[in-house]
Amino acid sequence: MLVDSHCHLDFPDFAEERDDIVARALAAGVERMVTISTRVKKFPSILAIAEAYEAVYCSVGTHPHNAGEEIDVTADELIRLAAHPKVVAIGEAGLDYFYDKAPRDAQAQSFRHHIAAARETGLPLVIHSRDADDDMAAILEEESGKGAFPFILHCFSSGPALAETGIKLGGYVSFSGILTFKKSEELREIAARVPHDKLLVETDSPYLAPVPFRGKRNEPALVVHTAKVLGETLGLSADEIGTLTTDNFFRLFKKMPRPTVQGA
Repeated sequence: MLVDSHCHLDFPDFAEERDDIVARALAAGVERMVTISTRVKKFPSILAIAEAYEAVYCSVGTHPHNAGEEIDVTADELIRLAAHPKVVAIGEAGLDYFYDKAPRDAQAQSFRHHIAAARETGLPLVIHSRDADDDMAAILEEESGKGAFPFILHCFSSGPALAETGIKLGGYVSFSGILTFKKSEELREIAARVPHDKLLVETDSPYLAPVPFRGKRNEPALVVHTAKVLGETLGLSADEIGTLTTDNFFRLFKKMPRPTVQGA
């Protein structure tokens, strides 16, 4: 069994064949998928997808790209929406200095609201961080000092220092198809140093398809290829890496029920 801890099934890329995409994931052994919110204003459509499939759950939150337009989204609103049984995470939220689509102060303010919601609900915060390692580490350190909260550094492509900070504070690190790219030697070196009980895999689909599908549209079924490379990096078999990352997922995403029967 595998879990795709981060996908975007609400994106237009999947609209015409969502049933087939979920079916292909299940056939590949990917028995749970978390479709991730990027706009609270569009949360009803994300929730509808999660409600339509037994294997799909969702998060609620505002991507840093959209922080400027959703600056009014409070921790209380996130907490209220997260009460739904199908909502198993907060986010994705964080800092993106690569695109800088929202003012940086708005990104930070929104991020702190999401941290407060994660702390209050106990749901894992899905963190997006790009070209913002120092500020991200500083906020994580400061906010953790106010009280611990569960979190995951998703689609990790940052430097080793941020990974070390996240792990020190109790966070998990999730790797996407980037891990499989030929030039990702440094990222594989970082993955090899992450404690085994803090590792997760994801697709971030429809983006970042792993080798040998790089450049094509990604989908949850393809997380098996990322898991394979992660296993090879750690010297683990496909079954071992599947068990490891799945156990880690359910330890972090405590609200999601674990399938009791293979294929359930």
